[in-house]
Amino acid sequence: MKSRLIAGLAAVLLAVVGAVLTFGYAQGADQRAVKNLDPVAVLVVKKAIPAGTPVESIKSSVATEQLPGTAVAKSALKTLDGQDGKVTSADLVVGEQLVSERLVAQSELKTPGSVTVPKGLLEVSFQVEPQRIIGGRLSPGEHVGIFISMEKGGIEAKADKETTQLSIRKALVTAVQRAPEAATAKAKSGTQSNSGQEQQDTTLPTGSLLVTVAVSDAEASKIVFAAEYASIWVGKEQTDSSDNHPGIIQRSEVYR
Repeated sequence: MKSRLIAGLAAVLLAVVGAVLTFGYAQGADQRAVKNLDPVAVLVVKKAIPAGTPVESIKSSVATEQLPGTAVAKSALKTLDGQDGKVTSADLVVGEQLVSERLVAQSELKTPGSVTVPKGLLEVSFQVEPQRIIGGRLSPGEHVGIFISMEKGGIEAKADKETTQLSIRKALVTAVQRAPEAATAKAKSGTQSNSGQEQQDTTLPTGSLLVTVAVSDAEASKIVFAAEYASIWVGKEQTDSSDNHPGIIQRSEVYR
C-alpha cells in the first residue's frame, strides 16, 4: 500500500515537472520564433478607443508589443512622445497598431456629418470587410478609389470571364462606421498566447465597416449595383493621384 502511494506521488511529480519543462520550452520557442522575424516594439490597442479621444486619455488603452517586422506598419508608433494635444481621428479597435495617421490635431478631426458634401453630389453607403478597405484605416474627409469586380458579364464579348475595374476615382469619404466587435472575437483575442504568429493575427481589425461616400448619381448607381450583385475593393488616394487609365482587367492582363 505504501509503495503504491509513493509510486503515485512520484508519477504526479513527474507529470508536474514535465508540464513545467514543456511550458518553458514552448515559451522559449515563441521567443526564438519572434526573434527570427526581426521583432519591433510598437503600440497596440488593448481597449477600444472612440474617435476624438485625447492622447492623454488613451495611454491606459494601449500597450507595447513585440511584433514581427514584416507585420509592422511604416507609420506605427513606438511611444506617445510628442503627440500631446492630439486626438484620435477614428474609432480604434482592439488589436490594431497605433499609427501616426490616427492621431490628429483637434482642429483637423473629421466626424460623421462634419464633412461638407460638394454641390451636385449625393451620398451613398456600402459595407466592406477590413481587408477590402486598407485594413479599416480610413477617416471622413479622405478620398478613395473604388474597384468593382464581377465574376462574369462585365464584358459582353466575354460574358463568362471575370473582370475588375477601378470604376470610381477620388470619391470623398463623408463617414466611416465600424460594426461592434463580435463577442467571439473578443474571447479569442483574450486567450491568445505571445507567439509571433498569434501576435501578428491580433493586429488585424475585426468587424465590417460601413463607408459613406459623396459621388455623382451615375457613380452611386455603380456602387449600389456592385454592392448588390458584384464585389467592391477600396483604395485610399490623394486628390492629385495620377491616373494611368488601367482599364478593365481580365485574367490575360494580370501578368502583363
